[in-house]
Amino acid sequence: MKKITVCIGSSCHLKGSRQVVEMLQHFIAQNKLDEKVELTGTFCMGQCQKGVCVTVDGDLFSVTPDTVKDFFDKEILANV
Repeated sequence: MKKITVCIGSSCHLKGSRQVVEMLQHFIAQNKLDEKVELTGTFCMGQCQKGVCVTVDGDLFSVTPDTVKDFFDKEILANV
């Protein structure tokens, strides 16, 4: 199972982490990946300057509401 963790700390929250989480939830459901992908939230990852911090199985990515669809297609959909 792939594990996606989204930072919901104050800095990432201001940069759109709530939208990122909601969009990821939508894409996971739309592609029927509930059994293959676990989506969780965490507080500060210590990489505040990088935008909304998202890890996939421990690898760190910087995601914004504008880039979340491309991120999902490339990093999640292509690898499950």
